[in-house]
Order: sequence, then C-alpha cells, then structure tokens
Amino acid sequence: MMICGQSHKDDLNLADKISEVREQNILQNPDYHNWGSSIIKGEDGKYHLFYAQMSKKIGFKSWLTDGVVSHATSDSVAGPYLHKEIVLEGRGPDYWDAYTAHNPRIKFFDGKYYLYYMSTNSGDWKFSEEEFEQARSQGIPNQFRSIVRMNQRIGVAVSENINGPWERFDKPILEPSGPISKITCNPAVAKRPDGGYIMIVRGDKPNVKYANGKWPGPNELIRSQAIALSDSPVGPWEIQPKPAVGNLNSEDPAIWYDNKRGRYYGVYHAFGYMGMITSVDGLNWENAKHYKVLDKALTKADGTQIMANRLERPFIYVEDGVAKVMTVAVFEENKNSYSLFIPLD
Repeated sequence: MMICGQSHKDDLNLADKISEVREQNILQNPDYHNWGSSIIKGEDGKYHLFYAQMSKKIGFKSWLTDGVVSHATSDSVAGPYLHKEIVLEGRGPDYWDAYTAHNPRIKFFDGKYYLYYMSTNSGDWKFSEEEFEQARSQGIPNQFRSIVRMNQRIGVAVSENINGPWERFDKPILEPSGPISKITCNPAVAKRPDGGYIMIVRGDKPNVKYANGKWPGPNELIRSQAIALSDSPVGPWEIQPKPAVGNLNSEDPAIWYDNKRGRYYGVYHAFGYMGMITSVDGLNWENAKHYKVLDKALTKADGTQIMANRLERPFIYVEDGVAKVMTVAVFEENKNSYSLFIPLD
C-alpha cells in the first residue's frame, strides 16, 4: 500500500549532490587517529558528532583493542566540530566489551538516544600482558589478534540525554547467524515506517576457509552484510536469511528510510569507492539506479587534493527528509587520518 506522497521511484543521486570541502569540514587531532562518525541534531539545536578515535601512541590498528568513542559538537552540520569528551571505551576483561569501543552510530527513538558500537574480548582466553601487546600488533596478524577479531560483537548504550550518562548492557545485542558468521560489527540502524527497527550488520561469509590458518588476504571475498529486524532498538534482533550484500567485498554500511521515495537506501564502501543500494521492503536489496557515489579522489575548495589511501565508514545525515552531509573516514598516504564532512547540495 502506497503512503501518500511516496513515489517508490529510485531517483536519488548522491554523487550529483556532493559539494566542495573546506578546512572547516575536517576534524583531526594531533594525538588521535579520527575515524568513522555519525551525526544527530540534539534538543539543544546543536549538531552532535559521535566518532571513533585511536591513540597515535599505540597506532592506527589499535581500533581492535584500544578504540574509544568520542563526542563533539557544532553549530553547523558540516562543521567545524569541537571535541568535547570520550564517552565509551573498553570496560575491562570482566565485561563482554572488554577491549575497545568502535564504529559508533547515534540514533534517537521515542525519547531516548541509542549509541550503537562494536567491541570485543578474549573469550575463554585470559591474556597475559605480553599476549595483549601481541593482540595490539601493528604488523602481521597473530593468534592473539585473531582472538579479539573473532569475538567482535555489537552493543548499544542508552541515555535520555545526548550528554549522557550512558547505560550499557551485560551482553551484546546480536550474535552472528544466517548469511554472516564468526563476527557482528559495523551496525547501522533505522526505524521502519511500518513499525519496528531494521539493522544492516557486517560479518564474515559462512564457511570461509582461512588458508593454513592465515589471515585472509585483502581481496578475498570474506565479508557479507546481513539484515536484522527487531521490535525494539535494543532487541532482540533477528537476522534475516537473505543478505543485503553477499557477493561483494564491502563493509561499513549506512542506512536510512526515504519517506518521499518510499524506500530504504544504504551506502557502503567497497574498497575503492562508495556504492549505494536500495530496497522497498528492507529485505530485498539491489544496486540503486545511481549506484556509484564517491571515488577516493577528492579536491578541496582551495584546489589541493585529499590523497586518500583509504576512504571508509560512510554515514549520511538526513534532516527533514533531505540528505545534508556525507561523513567519511580518511586515511591519507602520509598515515594521517581524520573525519571528513562532505556537504550535499
């Protein structure tokens, strides 16, 4: 049944909306690698950014063991943003979210804020100091880093105020099943127009073989994106049997419902570009008509190029039904990383 005002026409073209970026659209920190982020407008009228950070003293790859989720604010949705505080970090070995807090997504549903994030632990293994340092490894993956990788799960922190305090839970909210196995990470959540909630979540493809016990190579097809549904923002979540993206090495999905067009959209990074998928019912997804959104090559308003070695973690900020900003994480060839806010005109 078509809701009044909906066309179901797939005519959204984000690539045509991308505008020039300026220094005010970049958030970086001398002591931290800034990474993926999401934005929400608070009841105070300000824009609140929740973003991932990793200490430069430990290294970029410490996202898996030492990541934190930070909070920044701005009067403008595309920045400049001012860092305010760290709001989530690993709680220690007695908790499921022992070692990191990463890949945040902030949402507001029915009077409460929900901060979704990824974390991990060492399972039944109790790390010694030396083993934990190996888990932090910045080089070739090893058995201890593999342990924390395989225990990645999704959690949510809840607050009645955008400034906290944040209540966390004793268990993660989603275990791998169906079209994803081993891990759950990189959550993206939206409210469904027919009631309930939808999540796109990343995991490994089932039955992936790790050759000779080695870490999969960068071009091996190990990633899959699944759909989960729930009647509540905190779950229980039920993973659906059909993947959203199962035939492409992609990750970091964003998701929202477009009321005007009567369909969902999702944006992910596919290791070289950002692609957009769409669905009318949230269960059956296909490439959007205007599929390719963004390459890694970006030129700022002053003519200088952003030399992105990695361009990941897309998020689309939608206000009053209109996509206003695309946030991405940039890792430059000089090893500098930051959060970037691309205005969408």
